[in-house]
Amino acid sequence: AAVDAGTVRPGEAAVIEAACERLPALAGPAEPPARLHGDLWQGNVLWGADGEVRVIDPAAHGGHRETDLAMLRLFGCPHLERVLAGYEETSPLAEGWRERVRLHQLFPLLVHAVLFGRGYAEQALAAARAVPAG
Repeated sequence: AAVDAGTVRPGEAAVIEAACERLPALAGPAEPPARLHGDLWQGNVLWGADGEVRVIDPAAHGGHRETDLAMLRLFGCPHLERVLAGYEETSPLAEGWRERVRLHQLFPLLVHAVLFGRGYAEQALAAARAVPAG
């Protein structure tokens, strides 16, 4: 769809497709699907005066739990390292999860490339290039 929209060039699509072909080998240890927010970025995280955090505007679905955390890193989140530390304390992630962040950012970047243009396509290409060769 990003190629059809003209935001990803055909030569770039080949790089992205090569990264996608390696997804099963790179996704980390198998685990059951988790309930994901689906649109987790700083605009959907509210910080209350009481110190509590609330998430709003979900596009909930089942998926890999590293995806929401990768989205927070992609679009920014105040106190992200504290959020990640709390997550790790409550539900530790598999070894190497930080190395898989770009992998989990690839899909939302491609969606944004289709919806919002070339800048996201360039970020998607960079994410695809950052995916290990396998």
